[in-house]
Amino acid sequence: MTAVSDPRELGAFLKACRAQLTPGACGLPDPDTPRKVAGLRREEVAGLAAISVDYYTRLEQGRVRASASVLATLVRALRLDEDQQTYLYDLAGRTDARPRRRTPQRPRPAMLRLLDQLTQTPAMVLGRRLDILAWNPAATALYTDFSALPQGRRNYLHLLFTDPGFRGLYREWRSDARDAVAALRMEAATDPDDQDLASLVGELSVRDKDFSTWWAEHRVITATYGTKRYRHHLVGDLTLDCDTWACPDGSGQRLMVLTAEPGSPSYDALRILTSWTAGHPADRETLRDRTA
Repeated sequence: MTAVSDPRELGAFLKACRAQLTPGACGLPDPDTPRKVAGLRREEVAGLAAISVDYYTRLEQGRVRASASVLATLVRALRLDEDQQTYLYDLAGRTDARPRRRTPQRPRPAMLRLLDQLTQTPAMVLGRRLDILAWNPAATALYTDFSALPQGRRNYLHLLFTDPGFRGLYREWRSDARDAVAALRMEAATDPDDQDLASLVGELSVRDKDFSTWWAEHRVITATYGTKRYRHHLVGDLTLDCDTWACPDGSGQRLMVLTAEPGSPSYDALRILTSWTAGHPADRETLRDRTA
């Protein structure tokens, strides 16, 4: 591990890297007026990295030493290439602390078989960071055509905050969204060096004030069941029980299933909605093509 001879060198490097970026390249809104200086502002980098502006400022000023988890978030926020990453870790004296690359998430075959058999109830397989790994036709009918989304955007939390159609389904959006943030906060504690999670939190913190506020609350939940209320453009209001079962293999995958009380208006509406997709062989045959 290389010792840091002058923390100011790390700060100067961070400043130079953010000067080379534009808001648009990082998924941020382009400014309406010209900027006095080139590149991203400190507060924008801090938001993308999900750290405080004060902490990032002290990093650039050489007044604090960066942890391995913070370095991981800065790599993503500043879009550093391999050589720049190596240089960053060398300057920080943490060349041995670079997070290992994680294997891609794949839904377990047993989970896919369960999805195949759930023909009249929406169900999805959620992975780390609430990524949507697989889904059945009924989930498509209720939510959206997940297969039409870029793989990197198939994330429950990202859709909940950034997709108007997905967000508009929830009659109690603020409560459901706040609970989802708390669930992600709980997961973050188990893997603080997850760069993809840090990137997700950074992006949503910049794009949505509610997310930023709720993330800062440090509220956590582990609830595996509850009630969700939707307003669907085709069948109207739905009140569904949401149950989530964790896979016992330690992969972090969960099966989320939505059901309605038999005989209720929601039960009848859900049967109408799923009847338009259930029973079509083509839908079932393409299920495996709809996995991450």
